[in-house]
Amino acid sequence: MTAGVVLAHYYATQRGGAERVALKIADAFPGSPMYTTLFDAEGTFPEFGGLDLRTGSLNKYSLLRQHHRLALPFLAQAVDAQTLDGGVLVASSTGWAHGYNGADHTVVYCHAPARWLYQTQRYLGSHAGPGIHGRARQMASKAAMAGLMSPLRRWDARKAQAADVYLANSTVTQRAIAEVYGIEAEVLAPPPALLPDGPECAVAGTTPGFLLCVARLLPYKNVDVIIEAVNAMPDVELVVVGAGPDRERLLQLAGPRVQLLGRVDDDELRWLYRNCSALVAASYEDYGLSPLEAGAFGRPSVVLREGGFLDTVIDGVNGVFFDTPRSGAIADSIREVLAWSWESDRIVSHVDRFSAGRFVNRLHEVVGRFAPVPVTIPAQPRPRETEHAGQLVA
Repeated sequence: MTAGVVLAHYYATQRGGAERVALKIADAFPGSPMYTTLFDAEGTFPEFGGLDLRTGSLNKYSLLRQHHRLALPFLAQAVDAQTLDGGVLVASSTGWAHGYNGADHTVVYCHAPARWLYQTQRYLGSHAGPGIHGRARQMASKAAMAGLMSPLRRWDARKAQAADVYLANSTVTQRAIAEVYGIEAEVLAPPPALLPDGPECAVAGTTPGFLLCVARLLPYKNVDVIIEAVNAMPDVELVVVGAGPDRERLLQLAGPRVQLLGRVDDDELRWLYRNCSALVAASYEDYGLSPLEAGAFGRPSVVLREGGFLDTVIDGVNGVFFDTPRSGAIADSIREVLAWSWESDRIVSHVDRFSAGRFVNRLHEVVGRFAPVPVTIPAQPRPRETEHAGQLVA
């Protein structure tokens, strides 16, 4: 165990960008225990099962493990009830993990201030969706109306102010931290987790040259407008990787040239990145991770000119932008990216600026202010199922 260092991640129930970063942080501090409120081995990356994972009292409820949104009103209390055993806490947080008690010092790696508390409409979305996911959103909305928002915001702000250092994944998150907490955070961009060094497996029924969208199927990801754009474009095919409560609605929108693959493993995702013509993303992201993963394979991206994509995409270098998440604007930018002759070496060089070694070294420097940190070699990405390569939504 890295002496004195303990880790935390708000809940390990999903396969998302923040989970990938949490595993990268665990690689940086090998052997350190990781505290979390909920752990669903089937729902998240299998590497979490290999960590010294210490869960809280809510984890005994299988319904909450499988549908974490139902636990939102109870997470602050659950975090308060767990006491850490370590000198320095490194918290991978979007509103909960920075609240753990017991460490002498706290370094928060913030993916975003809690969307449920500060971006409620974007988080809940306009489409409630069927089944348990729809009921979870309705419960979250009712809980907010019942008066939980104010006390939870006070709890969240108090815990944030107790931290020694705040690190932000992007300039967007940096601004949000300043606005919500009044804290000046350093930007430390995470590395792409999926790189070309690894096995590839062709996806049956998929012909190279398609457009690729990698996103959770949630309303705010705007996958529907990407589908609408492709439906209106002859001779353009779209492959969508990701799962989520919006799947049934998107299936109804999808035309004959749109494939919704659901979850794929990393071998398949590498093949998809390598054989796509471009990545397309239309959501407002706190960090634009997926264009870096596509760029590692020399592929350009078509992205919304907002949020974290402004940190990871340079117009004309590794992608092009569209200004509004509307099908017409997306279609115009798709035509533009397909018409250009892209320099794959230039795209890859851009991605190299976001290396894992740079991320781990800076993390060690920050934590080293409070506790000794041994020199480690960052682990290479390991195969695992992929639901979403972009930034996590709580």
